[in-house]
Order: sequence, then structure tokens, then C-alpha cells
Amino acid sequence: MSADQIAPLAILLAFALGSNIPLGYFRARYRKFSVQWFILIHASIPFIIILRNILEFSWRWIPLTLVAAVAGQLIGVRLYRRKPQ
Repeated sequence: MSADQIAPLAILLAFALGSNIPLGYFRARYRKFSVQWFILIHASIPFIIILRNILEFSWRWIPLTLVAAVAGQLIGVRLYRRKPQ
């Protein structure tokens, strides 16, 4: 990885994480394995793929973006559970 790829990689990972925080937050409202739950888990994937292709990253970066997306989902769920009722 060259130094000129660090900023685009940070943008990609920040997008994967940041876009999944609100999706995870809303996902926590729905029953597990419902249609809405499934849609909210997978909604960001096409946009992450498009951004990965625009930034010219190979398929080898998919595991790292997947980790960032899952982390965003988990953060969103935790934020939902911690909100005052």
C-alpha cells in the first residue's frame, strides 16, 4: 500500500462505519430476521461497493470494509439500547 492510498482507504472505511451506525440504530427496532431487519443490514453494501470501485480498491479490501460495516451496525444497536426510554 502506498502513501497516496491512505486517505482514500480512510474515506472508504469511514463511510462503511459511518453509514452503518444509523442503519444499526434503526435495525434494533425490528424483529430479528424480518424483512426490514434484513434490508437494514444490507442497505449500505451497494454504496460501499460503488465507492470501493470509484476509489480503485481491489476485492482484497472487502474483509476490512466488512469489519467496518459490522462495527457500525453494532455501534448503532448499542446506541439504540442506551437511549433513555
